[in-house]
Amino acid sequence: MRHTNQQTTTRTLADLCRALDRQHALTATFLKEEKDDAGKKTGRLVETVRTLEPYDIRTTHDGHIVIKAMDRDTGESRTVRLDRVLSYTPHRIPFTIDRPEATTPAGHVIVVRSAAQVIARELGRDYLPRTAVTRTDTALAA
Repeated sequence: MRHTNQQTTTRTLADLCRALDRQHALTATFLKEEKDDAGKKTGRLVETVRTLEPYDIRTTHDGHIVIKAMDRDTGESRTVRLDRVLSYTPHRIPFTIDRPEATTPAGHVIVVRSAAQVIARELGRDYLPRTAVTRTDTALAA
């Protein structure tokens, strides 16, 4: 078992990318938001343990790294924030659950498969302009 508070985020991310590439399941202990009877989030975080089959790692607009994975117990898709993962154990057991079909057209999503790609994506989002700049743009003239 690897505890995320005893290692860097890059190391955790590298281990999760390795599990994704090798298609190996992992057991993770993480914090999730509790929901009331109506399904609304209460704001409280509760600890849960799940065996997951990761199929995607992305960054959100808020700057959080999230792991999209299939839950072995329920067969449903889960999204777990990397900063809420407390510990994890990578296994050598292969994936058994079918992945959901892609709902985003090709070309609109950047899939990252390594820690270096996540870092490059984060830097690009923070420092590159959101729209293309052309020479005819007079609004940029000083």
